[in-house]
Amino acid sequence: MTRATTVRAVLAVAVLLVSVYITLTMSPRLGLDLQGGTRMVLQAKDSATVEANRETTDRTLEVLRQRIDSLGVAEPVLTRSGEDRIIVELPDVQDPRQAAAVIGRTAQLSFHEVLGAAPPGTDTAPETGEKRLILPDEQGTRLDLGPSRLSGAGVKDATAFFEAQQAAGWTVKLDFHKDAGKDWTKLTGEAACHPAGDERRRVAIVLDEKVISSPQVDPSVGCQAGLPSGGTQITGSFTAKEARDLALLIKGGALPVPVEIVEQRTVGPTLGAAAIDASAQAALIGAAATALFITFVYRLFGALAAVALAAYGVISYAALVGLGVTLTLPGLAGFVLAIGMAVDANVLVFERAREECQDRPTRSLRSALTTGFQKAFSAVADSNITTLLAAGLLFFLGSGPVKGFGVTLAIGVIASMFSALVIARALTEIAAGSRFVSDYRGVNGIARPGSVRTWLTRKDPQLFRKPVQWLVISTVLVAVAVGGIVVRGVDLGVEFTGGRLVEYSTSRPVDVETARSTLADAGFGDAEITTAGDGDISVRTGKLDNDGEHALRTALATEGGETTKVRDELIGPSLGDELRRNALIALGVAVLVQLAYLAVRFRWTFAVGSVIAMVHDVIIVVGAFAWLGRPVDGIFLAALLTVIGYSVNDSVVVFDRVRELWAGNRKTPLATIARRAVLQTVPRTVNTGMGALFILVALAVLGGDSLADFALALLIGIVVGTWSSVFTAVPGALVLERTTTAPPPVPGKSSRRARAPRRDPLDNGARV
Repeated sequence: MTRATTVRAVLAVAVLLVSVYITLTMSPRLGLDLQGGTRMVLQAKDSATVEANRETTDRTLEVLRQRIDSLGVAEPVLTRSGEDRIIVELPDVQDPRQAAAVIGRTAQLSFHEVLGAAPPGTDTAPETGEKRLILPDEQGTRLDLGPSRLSGAGVKDATAFFEAQQAAGWTVKLDFHKDAGKDWTKLTGEAACHPAGDERRRVAIVLDEKVISSPQVDPSVGCQAGLPSGGTQITGSFTAKEARDLALLIKGGALPVPVEIVEQRTVGPTLGAAAIDASAQAALIGAAATALFITFVYRLFGALAAVALAAYGVISYAALVGLGVTLTLPGLAGFVLAIGMAVDANVLVFERAREECQDRPTRSLRSALTTGFQKAFSAVADSNITTLLAAGLLFFLGSGPVKGFGVTLAIGVIASMFSALVIARALTEIAAGSRFVSDYRGVNGIARPGSVRTWLTRKDPQLFRKPVQWLVISTVLVAVAVGGIVVRGVDLGVEFTGGRLVEYSTSRPVDVETARSTLADAGFGDAEITTAGDGDISVRTGKLDNDGEHALRTALATEGGETTKVRDELIGPSLGDELRRNALIALGVAVLVQLAYLAVRFRWTFAVGSVIAMVHDVIIVVGAFAWLGRPVDGIFLAALLTVIGYSVNDSVVVFDRVRELWAGNRKTPLATIARRAVLQTVPRTVNTGMGALFILVALAVLGGDSLADFALALLIGIVVGTWSSVFTAVPGALVLERTTTAPPPVPGKSSRRARAPRRDPLDNGARV
């Protein structure tokens, strides 16, 4: 065993030991879509400048934190997003009405002197005509209030308690800060100068422009003496819940500016548990199928790659847990998907080693394996970098769960490279040093060409004699997809259009027509209703608040019996426009970034060919969803950007081989080079695609409705991407090379010696 192999083995063992320790001692942080709960995105309004936005958002964050802590929610999460948004995650909160009512209220508390009763229909001072604050009291009497003399910021504490001795019922006791207490004494002292029973002897306590209490100052209090500065009590025939909520709002403080709920998601715990089970089953079955497949294809070395695959799973999971990444449903899907991607690097190496053994049968197995790793490195690096670029776009331009998918995908790509280039290499190099493994070609799995390579060598198909024909076929496929987009239209999800999507589970099945009639009678005639399975109903509406959702659920219960909410998504129209805009930006940036990277790494014609294939794949996937009537939402966007990474990944592998073969023989026509490159990389493409398909089929079959569309988009994308990397990207690059080749000089038009004629890179040896 060489020194380099020893270093790799020691490094692999060290990383695995740390990963196992983290896995056994730390618990994953589950997102709300896995453990159940409510997620809200609040947007602060009315801030004039960026600096003001930041300051008010920070202050709002602290106020909300105090309020939510008082709600008693276990492990709430509050984070600032951008300059004026706050993300609030409340585990186990299934009915967001109470939480929204508490955390979303501005809670501007103020104390006012009462100038008298206001005549009906007036809101101005009779003497000066100035506009006054006119508010009704608890009994409906219109009070003319003076300016605020004391704000809620002066309240040190607020407590709800039941006053049994004076029959006041539930009361809220306020304790003032020192300076605010002096203001309270002065305010009540001035009110005490008016006769008992006079409206002006009252003090109005106003919350969000509503008089919640306006008591008379006790007759025993003398003029200018006032009440003690320590505190006071608010009475008002409160229920226990109303008193506690009021105390909570006052204690938490006033929000600096009003806030608007622009996004709200609620997921039932049963859906989360089902998603975890489904993802776990898909991971186990898909990984087992992938491991069996690569073991069948590459024998012993395939089995060692399967061991490295298991190590990859442990390392990537430990990285997610150790870094505190929140595991979401799309994140789990990304984790499962990355298992299939982890096979790609091993397949690239093994296929290169097979080529070495086929070209030089007498060379040692260890030498062929080392050369395979060396020659495959550039393709492995380029393909993984393009996938990381897609993951970065998901993180920076996505939102919510899509960001989690981007993080998980990035960690998976890095862990897969370590698994293939360190762990798998150490295992296979140790095995290659064994004389038994080296001598018995049927055991090691790479000393003999595979069945796909043997068939291609025997048939030697002439693929690119007329590259335009392949482009015509791709154009027809794109036209069919565009037809679906135009004829059927794209069903944009609530994330992109705004509105509310709620899914319920009923104890009794309810058909679509009955549900539609029931909801129409309840005032929800514009709701879009679909059913899936026994007792599963999905309702999509435009503007619908939490009280409206409660009424909708009550209406469904009349026909369906016990009705449980399993999913609830509310997206404000402004956020929907922003998400739709960001989705288009993400796709545009993906195209430009991939084009720039490939242009630097390869010829510009290769880069344009790859981008043409990538756009081809995106249009076909979107068109397929249009024809199938499937929704296009944030999860679909994650799948689409992953398809972009896959598409470019395949094209990179092909063009990397074209670059290598062409560098070794510039006199050979490019069409011939491209044909050889494609035929040499087809075994890798087939084997890698099969590994990914096992995972995706498992996700589509076992993942349930939550992951079915995600898996379907990737299944279509991988099949189409495999086609386009060969029959769109390569022919496109060949046509571009032909059109950009300079024409030869015309004889007799120049007195200088005629140059040797240039070779057309598409011509099979003919001179022009």
